[in-house]
Amino acid sequence: MSSQPLILCIGEVLWDVQGDERTPGGAPMNVSIHLARLGHRVAMISRVGSDREGEELIRFMQDSNVDTSLIQTDPDLPTSKVLISLDADNNATYEIPQPVAWDRLEMNSAIERSVHAASFMVFGTLASRDEIARATIHGTLRGPAVKMIDVNLRPPYTRQSVVQDLLRKADAAKLNDEELATIAGWEGIRGNNEKELMEWLAESYGLSSLVVTRGKEGAVSLHGSGFHNHPGYRVQVADTVGAGDAFLAGYISSILSGSEPGDSLDFACRTGAFVASRAGGTPAYTLEELRGIR
Repeated sequence: MSSQPLILCIGEVLWDVQGDERTPGGAPMNVSIHLARLGHRVAMISRVGSDREGEELIRFMQDSNVDTSLIQTDPDLPTSKVLISLDADNNATYEIPQPVAWDRLEMNSAIERSVHAASFMVFGTLASRDEIARATIHGTLRGPAVKMIDVNLRPPYTRQSVVQDLLRKADAAKLNDEELATIAGWEGIRGNNEKELMEWLAESYGLSSLVVTRGKEGAVSLHGSGFHNHPGYRVQVADTVGAGDAFLAGYISSILSGSEPGDSLDFACRTGAFVASRAGGTPAYTLEELRGIR
């Protein structure tokens, strides 16, 4: 068995469908692949259909060095497909059908063992839209690992109570500036002072670390009492699909390697910018290419 720390990514795996093209996707899966490419030991917890699309997704993850032994197969529901539309600025919107296989993710003994063996866990909000998967995800969050929530408010799957319950189980969070404003608004908190909103969110939910992306305006982080601001990197955008997932993986990888929070934010911005400059959510790259982003 490898002595390298285990990272678990939990949630949706799917096909992103855009016109006649389809590519593997799902935020947790994208994060898992980027973490594996950055040299980490990663396992994915999810569920696919008993179909060709599910087999192809599992093979894709295996080829990307992600452990797929915790991915279940549903006998009835299909592998998930998400329809993507891009606006004039290449920003993506998503149509996410329900129910699909990952809505029925179930707890089992293998997942329970992995949860207690993991040192770090990444989970999102979308995969908790169904009560079966939601109960399973909450079960995984009882383990000792550091838990990072990736907030993805994809209408209509934006129930306040679901998101707030998950935030309370997290140690750290990543979200975008619009999601930060939405969550603050649920509590009647208004204002344009980003730092104050982040401090409120961290204090309210007991988060030790918080990262907020701002699209082409870069990102900010709150790590303990330290606040860091990064303007981002300017690239020719191919599409924004998966850029936030790459950003998160870059941030986690850098933090786990022992880098300072400001340096980790820089590396996250580099990783996200590179992926935005390529088509699809999981393009191949090297560390040298990431360092070449200016």
